[in-house]
Amino acid sequence: MFYRPEEGHGLPHNPFKAIVAPRPIGWISSVDEKGRVNLAPYSFFNAISDAPPMVMFASQGVKSGGERKDSLANIRATGEFVVNIVSRALSDRMNLSSGAFDAGVDEFEIAGLTKAPSVTVAPPRVAEAPAALECRLWRVIDLPGENNAMAIGLVTGVHIDERHLKDGLLDVTSYQPLARLGYFDYAAVDEVFSLPRPERPAGRAEERRKEG
Repeated sequence: MFYRPEEGHGLPHNPFKAIVAPRPIGWISSVDEKGRVNLAPYSFFNAISDAPPMVMFASQGVKSGGERKDSLANIRATGEFVVNIVSRALSDRMNLSSGAFDAGVDEFEIAGLTKAPSVTVAPPRVAEAPAALECRLWRVIDLPGENNAMAIGLVTGVHIDERHLKDGLLDVTSYQPLARLGYFDYAAVDEVFSLPRPERPAGRAEERRKEG
């Protein structure tokens, strides 16, 4: 099938997010100007650079009550946030934190999570998370669509639960990072395989230099 998004797809549910999948989940903790903590998951999230390390997440629309989503409002105001990584074991508590709660409601308490202090930013991190990235806001980019925006952060601190380090490498299969699919579906990484990059043919670079 083929469809133009502006004309509709004719299916029972929008397939777009099922096509662009799996998507890692950024579990964003932030604080407002009064110091009130917010925690919410975002599946339009990813790393965009490693030198310097930078991440992004996109916030769409408004909460069910018509208010702007708290994470982005907090980050615009304070310029700081933490990306907490969601493990398979934390899936239910991540889902609990996704509710459209009033500003000031503490999702850490609702989900039964422990606040751990950050080092370089004010928002706390999820102590139970296998890893967390402390971030300072680099830029907010307003996107097409009502109240759609992307926040880009510079990573200023990295936390890793050492239980998931094996021979100096992060073993993701030990905590199975959660990913978002379409509809109400999720996936967890429980299998990893390696693909070494192909080597450049010997002498090819030297031949190009001689030809130039």
